[in-house]
Amino acid sequence: MKVRNVHERHINAPVSRVGELLDGLASDHDRLWPTDRWPAMRFDRGLAEDALGGHGPIRYSVASYQAGRAVRFRFTKPVGFDGHHGFDVEESGPDGARLRHVVEMDVKGRAALRWHLVIRSLHDALIEDSLDRAQRWNGERPEPREWSLWVRFLRWLLRNRRRSP
Repeated sequence: MKVRNVHERHINAPVSRVGELLDGLASDHDRLWPTDRWPAMRFDRGLAEDALGGHGPIRYSVASYQAGRAVRFRFTKPVGFDGHHGFDVEESGPDGARLRHVVEMDVKGRAALRWHLVIRSLHDALIEDSLDRAQRWNGERPEPREWSLWVRFLRWLLRNRRRSP
């Protein structure tokens, strides 16, 4: 089954400035990834092509990286995720940039069920939190949003599952 999942946000700043957020991904000074609410994105050798890492149980490698413009990650886990995800920064009107995150993959077997029941909702909440951080970093006020009841339940379930013996 094919999956295409897109999230994007207009940031009232030049592409070069928004590109700084992209370049800081997975670093000690990451201002884009919402590590205050979600597992951190980490790589074995920073944000560089062929670096291995991921966040939480989702694993991937850096397939391509164009500083300040785009980064593409190739999934390595979970099994059944065949594709990539990544961020792009592009011009959006005068002195504005569009920050976009796209997942494109084929999901196979049980991975399709996992995507639909668990991962997609968590992914959507994580990426929206990330885009909110980008807007706040630029002094903007993102539209207030709360996680859905389903996302809160899944996070509670996963947190308590890790605590049980």
